[in-house]
Amino acid sequence: TSCFSLSSPPYRLTIELFRARMPLRKHRCRFKSYERCFTAAEAVDWLHELLRCSQNFGPEVTRKQTVQLLKKFLKNHVIEDIKGKWGQEDFEDNRHLYRFPPSSPLKPYPKKPAYQKDVIKFPEWNDPPPGTSQENIPVRPVVMNSEMWYKRHSIAIGEVPACRLVYRRQLTEANVEEIWKSMTLAYLQKILGLESLEEVLDIQLVNSKFIIHNVYSVSKQGVVILDDKSKELPHWVLSAMKCLANWPNCSDLKQPMYLGFEKDVFKTIADYYGHLKEPLLTFHLFDAFVSVLGLLQKEKMAIEAFQICCLLLPPENRRKLQLLMRMMTRICLNKEMPPLCDGFGTRTLMVQTFSRCILCSKDEVDLDELLAARLVTFLMDNYEEILKVPLALQTSIEERVAHLRRVQFQKSYPEVYQERFPTPESEALLFPEKPKPKPQLLTWALKNPFQPFQRTRSFRM
Repeated sequence: TSCFSLSSPPYRLTIELFRARMPLRKHRCRFKSYERCFTAAEAVDWLHELLRCSQNFGPEVTRKQTVQLLKKFLKNHVIEDIKGKWGQEDFEDNRHLYRFPPSSPLKPYPKKPAYQKDVIKFPEWNDPPPGTSQENIPVRPVVMNSEMWYKRHSIAIGEVPACRLVYRRQLTEANVEEIWKSMTLAYLQKILGLESLEEVLDIQLVNSKFIIHNVYSVSKQGVVILDDKSKELPHWVLSAMKCLANWPNCSDLKQPMYLGFEKDVFKTIADYYGHLKEPLLTFHLFDAFVSVLGLLQKEKMAIEAFQICCLLLPPENRRKLQLLMRMMTRICLNKEMPPLCDGFGTRTLMVQTFSRCILCSKDEVDLDELLAARLVTFLMDNYEEILKVPLALQTSIEERVAHLRRVQFQKSYPEVYQERFPTPESEALLFPEKPKPKPQLLTWALKNPFQPFQRTRSFRM
């Protein structure tokens, strides 16, 4: 049985701590004693305190949310009732007895890294392309004469080396795309400090074309430009977002404004984003983004990790996220913006309204909303940095691609390469070092510079 989103890093850590530290003792039920178990109420008490002290969830966790999480635990066999029942059973905050099953339902961490930087192995330069061999090369029949016989005899006895076909390899577009994917994921794995990305990401679903598009197809403001305009935000939504982002200077508005107009415009935007079929950060990348929450205390590392994760997004999602975060931040900083909701501050309203359309799991857990709120709050505070292309990563990949192309050129055209890119040895032959001229002595220098000075008659007056 899979643990669905409970395998996400915050939930996985919670399960591991729960199994390791939850106090177990003897309990009696209906005149029978049971060893190493706990009541439902004891589990709620202990887990509620653990969640409140967790850096991933925090003091906002309610007892009701804790009960909902324990229901997920029971459904996914993290716990079982004292008679071994689980899955279809319901968990309630009462005196019913529960225990841990003998083994955890969580998959063990992989022992070896599942994804490394140098996973790409290019074929040897002299290897034939797949499906070809020396024997299958078509050859015209040759009329044997004395000259031809002599050539073949010379090759056979070793006087003349046999000709061998050398195939020239080229760095294809697919090779470049794989380099971008490989190095980007290796960079993310290093920042997260994981032995493998297997627990937080399905590598097969990562699209290298998305990464390259998000790096190079951008406007001067750094916002992604889409090739497929059908995936663009509807014009009316874009106009509404511009209106609130630039309030009260709304140049796109043609209709007159009325009292409460800004609230209606905000509701229009919220309705559109609230009806998206998938959150902007996608179901597939939920675990990857949530895993970064553990780095929030190390702000620089968290920003770098979020930068990489946002590069993995489909370009249309990244563009919608960029425009939404820019609007949210501008609204929060705009002192002229009237209150958009009674009883809520503007910043709290932004987080509560858009958290779920930015991040949520496919099989939601009640506590997901707290994770989403923490992530969106951090995004709002650092969105300009997070939605930039990480320059260090881009430079590293471009240098790698350039190096492989130089190697390709060198293997294909060694003479031209040596002429264009000489080695230190060839430079020494072409440009021998000239002897350095000795510095000339000044004509007025003394022959014995350290000889003591003697006064002459010319100094006497």
